[in-house]
This record gives sequence, C-alpha cells and structure tokens, in this order.
Amino acid sequence: APVLVYRNELRTELNNQAVISKAGQPPTVVVALDTINTKKELDLLDQSKRLLALPDNKPDPIPGYLPLVPDTPVLLQDNIACELSLSNGTPGIFRKLVYDETAEHTSGSNESTFTNDTLFIRNAHYALIEIPKSKMKDFENLEPQIVPIPVVDKTFTVSLEQLYSDKASIIKTFSATTINVKRRGLPLVPAYSITTHKSQGQTLAKIIIDLYIPPRMREVASAYVPLSCEATS
Repeated sequence: APVLVYRNELRTELNNQAVISKAGQPPTVVVALDTINTKKELDLLDQSKRLLALPDNKPDPIPGYLPLVPDTPVLLQDNIACELSLSNGTPGIFRKLVYDETAEHTSGSNESTFTNDTLFIRNAHYALIEIPKSKMKDFENLEPQIVPIPVVDKTFTVSLEQLYSDKASIIKTFSATTINVKRRGLPLVPAYSITTHKSQGQTLAKIIIDLYIPPRMREVASAYVPLSCEATS
C-alpha cells in the first residue's frame, strides 16, 4: 500500500528507503546528467552534487537520483503521449533498465541515503515499465503491457540561495544569482510513497495516510484529498 504524505521531501526520503529495504540485492540508482549554463563561470563547492540532491519535484519531471529495483512501483512524471494514457501521474511497475553496459559505472556514494553497494548508472537509454492502463499496442519481443520509457531532456532554473541555503557566505555573495540547468534522465519516480497532490483523481485499493497536517495548510481540505483516494467496497 502506498504511503500518502503532504511534503515532497518526505516522499523522496520514504521512496529511497523503501527501494533499499525491498531490494534483496544491490539497488540501482539512475543518475541524471546536468549541464549548467550561467553568464559567468561559478566555481562553487559541491554544485553538481547539490543539484542532483534537490527534491525531485523541483527539477520536475526528472529526479537527480532515481533508485530502482525490479517490481518497484513508479509514476510517470511527464506527458509522453496523453492520448495513449502515458501522462503525468500514470502508475506502472518497473521491470528492466536498458543502458550502455560497456561504459564505466560506479558503486558507493557520498550520499548517505544510499548503501555502499549501490550501482550508479549515468547513461541510461530507457526503462521497461509495465503500464496496465496504456493504450499502446504491444511491442514485438516485449511482454504485453510493457512500454519503453526513454530518457528526456528538460530545463529548469534554480537560485543559488535555494541551492546553498545552509551556506550563509555563499548566499550573501550570490543572493540574486540563478543558474539554468539542462537535465537528461528518466521521467519517473518511485511510488511506494506519493504526495496527496499526486494522488488526486486516483482510486487506490489500500493506502497508508499521514494525517499530520504541516503548518500553514487548511486542515479539513488537506485531509480530504488522501481520504477520498481509498476505494470503498
């Protein structure tokens, strides 16, 4: 049963931990490829690492780190083909990752979120996702309902104030500076946990709901959305 929460940061952390705990094998993390564009070159500590670690709703629809193991429930994060029911929020099940196996891959990470035996893939081509609601015709040589989801390119802007919120000296120097980022990666996120916003319009057989209302949210309206997602007999 998915865990419904209000905050994206909590959702990301729960999904990361769920993939690790359910793996039964070293997890695979697809790492997005970021190209940074600024008016002048900025030599800042950990800039690339901080971009990848942004909550995956910030550089929507491509997460910096995408943890996966076979049978992971996922959600599409992009409108790939709405007429074929391949749109933002479509649920599916991850089956296989296709990537350049001749390229160099790394294990271990400075990110405390992931275990030391994690395999990091930086050159994914596409993921094979089982999508029961898809209206696409079955692909030759693939099982029914299996859809290849390719990597996509997206751009986003982020302020250095947001990126270095824990570094007062950098914020003081670059308070009004933003950087443009072109990101290539898979438009997917794990769905062991989803936000109440993402759950709107879905009917789920079983759910676990975090009914703690974060500050500044209207309690009655905020609680109604996750409660309305549960299927009733």
